[in-house]
Amino acid sequence: MENDNSPRLLGLDCDPKRCGSDVLAFVGDGVFGLLVREYLASLSNAHAAEQHSRAVAMVRCEAQSEYMKRILPHLTEEEEGVFRRGRNYHTSHSPRKSTAAYHNATGLEALFGYLYLNGSIPRIRELFEYCKDDTALLQ
Repeated sequence: MENDNSPRLLGLDCDPKRCGSDVLAFVGDGVFGLLVREYLASLSNAHAAEQHSRAVAMVRCEAQSEYMKRILPHLTEEEEGVFRRGRNYHTSHSPRKSTAAYHNATGLEALFGYLYLNGSIPRIRELFEYCKDDTALLQ
């Protein structure tokens, strides 16, 4: 059922507390990717290929793992629980490089998915601030 007052794009009923960590990470991957694209578009009118390269650098599991380290001290107990469940989710996918970075990135995505489905857009913006200071990406 649609909810016209929802801060989410479609406003469909979806209780994030009933979603598995994999589903939260699936949604959060898209949310985080959109945040990165909007952020990069606001900084520069560079060609799409250049923007894409910058976006890829910010959504790599190693980068997301670093962002999570910055975000973690600022989480509520509930948010930290969502992160831990996402981080500890066991998948059949085998990361190419760092297993720890992959799991931290999955935790970050689960957190952003949870917050989005919960309609906590201001909180998403607040936490994304910790991901925006990578000046090396902007050169």
